[in-house]
Amino acid sequence: MNNVSFRAVGHRYGDRVVLRDVDLALTEHRIGIIGSNGGGKSTLARMINGLVVPTEGMVTVDGLDTRRQGRQIRRKVGFVFTDPNHQIIMPTVAEDIGFSLRRSSLSKQDREAKVATILERFGLAGHADHPTHLLSGGQKQLLALAAVLVTEPDILVADEPTTLLDLRNTRIIADTFAALDQQLVMVTHQLDLLDGFDRVLVVEGGRIVADGEPAETVAFYRGSVR
Repeated sequence: MNNVSFRAVGHRYGDRVVLRDVDLALTEHRIGIIGSNGGGKSTLARMINGLVVPTEGMVTVDGLDTRRQGRQIRRKVGFVFTDPNHQIIMPTVAEDIGFSLRRSSLSKQDREAKVATILERFGLAGHADHPTHLLSGGQKQLLALAAVLVTEPDILVADEPTTLLDLRNTRIIADTFAALDQQLVMVTHQLDLLDGFDRVLVVEGGRIVADGEPAETVAFYRGSVR
């Protein structure tokens, strides 16, 4: 399994301290991150693929420094945002997934075959030529996920990926995540999605205040909410 390491990590936005004194080694298959809004969860998650770099300390992914080797890290770490509209770029479904492969060394024929395979995997084969803006919210999130996974990253980071979805589409995304071979790091407020995870972190006030098995850390978090 991959090793994501935080060493004495802190982060500030101007004078506001968002993270402080974070020391972590993330090696488990499925890791959840929970906590109150504004506590630092998303900043922590975005550090894993270099979207945010620490103002103090160091974050590494399999020995690669996110500050100095961001391009290499983003080939290893895929990121799914809360709102898929922030990721969908191209006008049609197939074009959007194909766009993710634009820098690959694959031939045009191989790229098209890969796009077709992932469309089938995510139940989007019948929508290949459909305008992306006409997809449902659940279909858009599946497209955003497919466009990341077609590049075969080693790690997937998902920042509240089900917040905008109804119950049915939330379950589809959860089932998709459960079947992934990739290491998964997911930020969520939906605590039931953490069933079966290997490890859960609670982030409050920019610090890791609990870290352990899901039942233990979720119980801690529930008890801390007033």
